[in-house]
Amino acid sequence: METQYLQQVRCLDPQTWVERRANVLLKGREILAIDPDPQQIPPDCVTVTAEQWLLAPGLVDLYSYTGEPGHEDRETLAQLLKTAIAGGFTQIALLPNTDPAVDHPTTLRWLQMQLEQVAQPRPRVHYWGSLTQGNQGKQLTELGELAEAGIVGFSDGQGVQDWRLLQRALEYGSSLGKPVALVPVNLSLRGNGVMREGTLAIQVGLPADPVMSESAAIAGILELIPHYDTPVHLMRLSTARGLELVSKAKAQGLNLTVSVNWHHLLLSNTAIANGVPPHTPSYDPNLRFDPPLGNEGDRLALIEGIKSGVIDAIAVDHQAFSYEEKTQTFAETPPGAIAYELILPCLWQQLVVTGQLTPTELWRALSVNALACLGLPHTPSGWILFDPDAAWTVNKDQIKTPAYNTPWWGHALKGQVLAVS
Repeated sequence: METQYLQQVRCLDPQTWVERRANVLLKGREILAIDPDPQQIPPDCVTVTAEQWLLAPGLVDLYSYTGEPGHEDRETLAQLLKTAIAGGFTQIALLPNTDPAVDHPTTLRWLQMQLEQVAQPRPRVHYWGSLTQGNQGKQLTELGELAEAGIVGFSDGQGVQDWRLLQRALEYGSSLGKPVALVPVNLSLRGNGVMREGTLAIQVGLPADPVMSESAAIAGILELIPHYDTPVHLMRLSTARGLELVSKAKAQGLNLTVSVNWHHLLLSNTAIANGVPPHTPSYDPNLRFDPPLGNEGDRLALIEGIKSGVIDAIAVDHQAFSYEEKTQTFAETPPGAIAYELILPCLWQQLVVTGQLTPTELWRALSVNALACLGLPHTPSGWILFDPDAAWTVNKDQIKTPAYNTPWWGHALKGQVLAVS
């Protein structure tokens, strides 16, 4: 196994906010020494000038979807794990929206058995358990049994509309110590909306989703939180108004963490009308997200939310769909996109290179803060070696997932993970 001596690589520690250059001795996937004594360097090792590379802890995914069981035609568990590790994710958490749902320990045990059959390297996998039976929002699961079986927390992966049921979930969850992840959306207010409300939605002729569909749900959840000890995580924050409500709640010390979908930091609803240059057409079904993309003011506010710490983490929210599912009209196509191998290059180039986020701010939101939201120890596992300048094209020959539902399909990107441990 080849030993490499990386000279002056950028070493990033998001836990301590420290970034420095160091000489690193690697053997395969193992770090042998940082700034080693010259006598430690084997005479046959390969010396690499690595000033442009970044050595940092492995990334952590708060929530994504697996197609297995039930939708293996979209993406199998093995394929998902390959694309996750290729993207630099050493820990991931999967939502319970499978068929059958992870609403009983039996399904969880089956998933764990499937995981053992996937060859290394693979990320460490955590599973969210269903908050309600079948993720239908009508009857609570046996929360205690799922917690004992080893789920990381509870979520339906979609908005719960029964407020009395949600109140009982937070009450019963108080003794379990597991986070409850909620999607803040009022479906009555949303109606059939697929694009954030505003003049642009009127111009392009798509049904509008008002900001209040998110903010009203957030306000309701915030009213419940102070009465129970259950840690609550708000998923997919997407509006400046929602951020304002969360900021006030956090200032009051509520037991609350928050995440944002990474697409909402990079794209606004103008992309739906104009596409994502240079290849993506307007009305691209791959730009359909839940919640929908916000306006430019929302996008900038969410970036500021990351910088200020009001938003704790950036979520991957990877979801593969088949060709047939995504070749429908914008309003009819299911929302969601693949993400694992794209998120770090896109965020780095559009936010770090432009100076909107520092490398440490980005890495904290993708690692130690994500672990905190999951209620796990804040020390990320493994490390990754990232080349911010590596050029590649998003196509079937370059990515590990068989799906290609992303607005960046066919685009040339810069930034690639070179190695993962």
